Amino acid sequence: MSQNIKLVQISPEHNSILAKIIRCSLEEFEMNIDGTVYTDPTTDNLFELFQRKGSIYWVAIDNTEEVIGGCGIYPTKNLPDGYTELVKLYIRKEFRGKGVGRQLLKKSIKCAMDMHYTHLYLESFPSLSSAVELYYSMGFRKLTKPLGESGHFACNLWMLKKL
Repeated sequence: MSQNIKLVQISPEHNSILAKIIRCSLEEFEMNIDGTVYTDPTTDNLFELFQRKGSIYWVAIDNTEEVIGGCGIYPTKNLPDGYTELVKLYIRKEFRGKGVGRQLLKKSIKCAMDMHYTHLYLESFPSLSSAVELYYSMGFRKLTKPLGESGHFACNLWMLKKL
């Protein structure tokens, strides 16, 4: 199915549907708690957030022009030089397991490399096992502590990929 998916850069009209996809996903896994993107005020204004230099956010759209998910990179505060964070990889439930996440992740990795980042960092939860398996399969390795200051203090899985 992922061959019918196109990836476009985020635009203002994507804000509300992406916020809904993110929050519904977290509710599904009972991760709708403080210290996650669930309560992060930027979740409602992703287009504005990703206007920052060194960041980009990709939106996956199906053949009916419906938004089905997204993923991006962001130069999170106080990451080491050359590092960026993989952020907000969320996909609507009915589209998971069909290669959309992998497609978004590959695009984000390519963009990080094109922007001359040396490492890609992420924060997640072990309970998001399908995503974690995807991260491992794409070369991410587990860290023992967080990097930078994302503000997502509830996350308890940190991973890094050398680009």
